[in-house]
Amino acid sequence: MSPEELSAARDRVLPDVVAGGLRVLFCGINPGLLSAATGHHFARPGNRFWPVLHLSGFTPRRLAPAEQEELLSYGLGITNVVARATARADELTAEEFREGGRILTAKVEQLQPAWLAVVGVTAYRTVFGERRARIGPQERTIGATRIWALPNPSGLNAHWTAASMAEEYARLRSAATADPPR
Repeated sequence: MSPEELSAARDRVLPDVVAGGLRVLFCGINPGLLSAATGHHFARPGNRFWPVLHLSGFTPRRLAPAEQEELLSYGLGITNVVARATARADELTAEEFREGGRILTAKVEQLQPAWLAVVGVTAYRTVFGERRARIGPQERTIGATRIWALPNPSGLNAHWTAASMAEEYARLRSAATADPPR
């Protein structure tokens, strides 16, 4: 993809991959330029979302970003706190995060997934104003939807390996599997 094509993707909105009653709705911070340019979530090759989803047992094989719609058949979906594509998450304003949190809450109330999985504890802290939140299940709920803060799968997150991330994602998978179907 050329630099011009990536630049043209700035501020595009990437559609969600969602349906009502999902087991888990994964929520990223916002789409990167490559994701917006391709129309596929977590499209950057260094992003570990797709490998970790498979390693954790959520999917029977590693899906490519272009296969994102297949997630729905597993009771999974993807959305973002902020829909606008940027080169870096630090380009988002505090107001965009606050408004994104309001939109995300309304979306979860409408779709009623069993779990909302926010990929990035910093994003969770910012959106929900819980500065001391840690990775794992949260006390906060949105209606009957429980919330889990997961490690950010970005290749820039060097604190977590794919294997250690997969362990945390697998903890969520176990909890989501234990929940009765909706």
